[in-house]
Amino acid sequence: MLKEPISITAISSISSLGNSLEEIWNSYLNDNHYLSQVNIGKQSVWGSILPNKVKSEIENLRQSDTKYKDLDDSALFAIYTARNAVDAAGWSGNTDFGINIGSSRGATSLFEKYHEEFLREGKSSTLSSPTTTLGNISSWVAHDLKSKGPDISHSITCSTALHALLNGVAWIQSGMTDKFLIGGSEAPLTPFTIAQMQALKIYSKSVDKYPCKALDLKKKQNTMVLGEGSAMACLEKGEKQNAVALIEGIGYATEPLEHNVSISTDARCFQQSMKMALGDLNPDEVDAIVMHAPGTVKGDLSEFKAIEKVFCNKTPFLTTNKWKVGHTFGASGMLSVEMAILMLHHQQVIKVPSIAYNTIPKTIQRVLINAVGFGGNAVSVLLRKPNL
Repeated sequence: MLKEPISITAISSISSLGNSLEEIWNSYLNDNHYLSQVNIGKQSVWGSILPNKVKSEIENLRQSDTKYKDLDDSALFAIYTARNAVDAAGWSGNTDFGINIGSSRGATSLFEKYHEEFLREGKSSTLSSPTTTLGNISSWVAHDLKSKGPDISHSITCSTALHALLNGVAWIQSGMTDKFLIGGSEAPLTPFTIAQMQALKIYSKSVDKYPCKALDLKKKQNTMVLGEGSAMACLEKGEKQNAVALIEGIGYATEPLEHNVSISTDARCFQQSMKMALGDLNPDEVDAIVMHAPGTVKGDLSEFKAIEKVFCNKTPFLTTNKWKVGHTFGASGMLSVEMAILMLHHQQVIKVPSIAYNTIPKTIQRVLINAVGFGGNAVSVLLRKPNL
């Protein structure tokens, strides 16, 4: 538990669910998924893509500045959502704030394009390096917003966005800054990325009603589906009047690996991160958990078992958004934070269709969010409803 809560004063995202909080909430309220068959390279696979209107706005952004024309979608997604978040928070051009934006894959599309070019011609384009380094995502956002604070990038695979949140909290608690823009951006629908997930035998081949069966603990096959998206949040020290949620606790852990993508059957990393985030709080006071639940057999089940161990006889309401929006890798944790904020605001939980719920919380005061990446890097964040 934090000594002093940190306010989330704005959050903004783009995904297959839309690009405004109202539209995204309405997308959550129905039982439809937002996954579709898309042509990636030489095959058709399930994917979660941005709506056409959002794609048009990203293209307008690309054409708005000659320097933006050669950027990867992952950088443009980040610029777009960062602008919206900062505007919503009311941070003026004179506001000093830090930036930490991560990505699991970074400029995947450009990297594949430039590497293919190199194999074909034996040389590379001038901009191949500066536009594919992982740091270019946050540095372009810093350039676009003309920020004056620290500018950080990192990749911790699927827990990237929540690690950015951890960093923002640490900087604010250190007293070195009062404000931090944090988030993740991902454009992973590329031939090589899809092939990598298929090689791991975790990508969905499902022909059922729901291609991704995240949190369905009875499934017999892996059903992960990738999606493109970006999400940013503005953090500020203390409890602000305009807070949309308060960060009350943070937790993190890494467990020893048996192999490169392993996780223990009861996800010891999650047990540790959740306990750390809860601190001295009675687990009964957590009303809901937004699980990482990527739609894989072992990933979903191990996280569920970890929750059972931490919360014992009273498991909170469990949910996830990946059955609906897919797995957006480095951005996924912040999309889960957004889902939690929307549930706190509307005082309504979002159910997963494949789950039979015995009880539904009457009020939602606290929501725990989980994320974990390859390498067993788990993060848990405890959010509380602001005292308005």
